Amino acid sequence: MRDPEEGVRPPSLEKLLSCEEGLALARQHGRLLLREALRLAADRVRRGELSGPEDVSARVLRDAARSLAARPPAGPRPVLNGTGVLLHTNLGRAPLAEAAREAVLRAAGACDLELDLGTGNRGQRDKGVRDLLTRVFVGDDPRFGALVANNTAAALLLALDTVANGRPVAVSRGELVAIGGDFRVPSILARSGASLLEVGTTNRTTLADYEEALAAKVGAPAAVPGVMTSAPAAALLKVHPSNFRIVGFTEEVDLATLGALAERAGVPLVYDAGAATPVPHPRLPGAPVPREALENGATVVTFSADKTLGGPQSGILIGRTTFIEAASRNPLARALRPDKLVLAALASTLELHVRGETSKIPFVGLLETPAARLEERARLLAAALGELGFRAEATPSTAVAGGGSGAETTFPSWAVAVTAGAHAGEDSGEQALARALRASRVPLVTRIVAGRVLVDLAALPSPDDSGVLEAFASIARDEGSKPISG
Repeated sequence: MRDPEEGVRPPSLEKLLSCEEGLALARQHGRLLLREALRLAADRVRRGELSGPEDVSARVLRDAARSLAARPPAGPRPVLNGTGVLLHTNLGRAPLAEAAREAVLRAAGACDLELDLGTGNRGQRDKGVRDLLTRVFVGDDPRFGALVANNTAAALLLALDTVANGRPVAVSRGELVAIGGDFRVPSILARSGASLLEVGTTNRTTLADYEEALAAKVGAPAAVPGVMTSAPAAALLKVHPSNFRIVGFTEEVDLATLGALAERAGVPLVYDAGAATPVPHPRLPGAPVPREALENGATVVTFSADKTLGGPQSGILIGRTTFIEAASRNPLARALRPDKLVLAALASTLELHVRGETSKIPFVGLLETPAARLEERARLLAAALGELGFRAEATPSTAVAGGGSGAETTFPSWAVAVTAGAHAGEDSGEQALARALRASRVPLVTRIVAGRVLVDLAALPSPDDSGVLEAFASIARDEGSKPISG
């Protein structure tokens, strides 16, 4: 049946924008955003979707005002991470410590980024951060220094360009990995100007393979960026496999053996660690420790600051002083440098490491939360959800560190498992429930296991439990006794 309101012609946008209420909305939200909201509201009037006692103009203005009020703020939105993945790439990896957030605000205005306040002369923009990095990772050892780039790929790009621009770099075929959406080791090599010299096979690479790559071959053709070549390798590259594993009949050359070979051959060894920690951690088995890698012969170690370090997105280079000085002079270093907000957050995070207050770093605090505490919270949450009408129970779970920290970085956790549509006494589908939770005022991101929605508490600090309850309560309020529509 045709709606009697369908086909009603709303006033022109200019008339709506120039009326008293339209001008007030424009001052609050901006004229461009208001114009688009009015246009969409007018379309709904024409389709007969907006009815009410007011005249057409009032209806259009009311709907536009409502949609603008509900519009989320620009930029990434905060979410509740109920996935059980502590370093979730899609959710921004490591959450920043409170001190790091405060540091970002302090640096947001005018600051002494490149000013020496003592002399009044120009200062070095990242000196403080570089000093903190060396202190955290290598102590006061003058043999080593540090540099910061804007992400891990940039750090590796800068390292390779510094040691082997226009020359071959030997890397095992088993380490030519693709991590995440766009991080491909061969592509980074090609962009750095170095050429790829593959050694070994996918599952087996021996020391002899690297030795052959380093052997000089008289009359070999010049290296071509991104193309295999028979010219001798000018550098060695070892890549930590992250979450990638080859099992079965395998062989690889460990870092210490490779470092000794690089030392004998007089060539640099670049180690892309991916995620690294200042010291070994029991819940991060196999996570690279840069100092150990350097002592084993690596010229430079590259890794991400927004993974197990718990800082903002940036790429770290820890290496021999001579290499760091050369990399600092590389024109790419300026193109790949991070901004002041990243430097502020990174410095603050490193300060927490220096002071031994790593528990204040969210990732570390979550990683070290006892399973018994997670179980207690899960049982309380399940009981509270039951009072809201949901069929929920506390259940053991397995969480992961995530962020490329390694396939072995799993640990016991607890979750609340919710049967979809249980508050209505009907099964409306777990996908619909998960979607409804993501549509909450503060979205709750979950995972689905065996037909139930799981809210894993491993990546949720305890203050977020109230947000979890509110997300479910909003569904109960909105749906009442109706099942959630798929």
